[in-house]
Amino acid sequence: MRWLEDGSPATVAGALKVVAPAVGDLPVVVRETLGEADPLWWAGSAVVGGRFVAKFAWSRPAGLRLAHEIAVLAALESAVPFLPEVVASSTDPVLLVTRMVPGTSLFELADSADWDQVARQLAQFLGALHGSAARERLEAAIGEVPPAAMQPATTDTLREQFGQWARPDQRAAVIRWCDLADDVLASPPQSVVVHGDLHGGNQVWDGGQLSAVVDFETAGLADAEYDLRAFPATGPGLELLTATLRHYREITGRALSAERVMAWHLRTALGDALWRSEAGVPLPDHRTPVAWVDDLAARFSALGIDP
Repeated sequence: MRWLEDGSPATVAGALKVVAPAVGDLPVVVRETLGEADPLWWAGSAVVGGRFVAKFAWSRPAGLRLAHEIAVLAALESAVPFLPEVVASSTDPVLLVTRMVPGTSLFELADSADWDQVARQLAQFLGALHGSAARERLEAAIGEVPPAAMQPATTDTLREQFGQWARPDQRAAVIRWCDLADDVLASPPQSVVVHGDLHGGNQVWDGGQLSAVVDFETAGLADAEYDLRAFPATGPGLELLTATLRHYREITGRALSAERVMAWHLRTALGDALWRSEAGVPLPDHRTPVAWVDDLAARFSALGIDP
């Protein structure tokens, strides 16, 4: 495997001429990156000719993640709906080119979405991804499937470090929720292939229709509920979560556990609030960790989950 020397437009254009000559002469607009110090994040994407998206990396750790995504997409093609259309891919140099589809992220549909229809389509995607056929195809392609790569904060970390960001009257609740998460997640799950980072920004929607689910770099094995960990915080109330649980059961015949989803959601939400607060980075909605704890309390209550 060979990765790029850097993430400049010229370097990306040079790689495109090798991997996808048909689009190699089109203009390349590299999307802004965060410039992370950790080589794990030395990766980016570019819009090519206004019609394609190229993903690339300029370090070994980032290159391995992208090579994993390339293998996952190749293995799951035709077995899972709503995958991006791969135009070209390579690991020498490591590069993935997909066809751009019109649409916006789910976050941008929040005020106008028909949440039942959104949930139905997401359940179709998840039902196929979590099925035995998807795992068998991926194992045949890459061998042993690794665990999902993006793990949220542990409950021990939250117990030890989150208290300073909560109100005094919230701290006991955070501890109880961590205890609940430990109890719920202690039972061994049935591992399935999961996307691993299924938030609204990794979905492309057009006119209420799901066009594509993108960014499979963290795909791997976990329990099915792990893929729904961002759903409780997406949209108004818990409509997306409850509707997806219902449609998933109807499509697959398998019921998912709301408690297990919330255990993963707790670790994800408070873990995100924790690292951002410690790093001085604003939370995505520009509110406070205190407000996020209040939101979690409301979600547990609405689901009838009482630690």
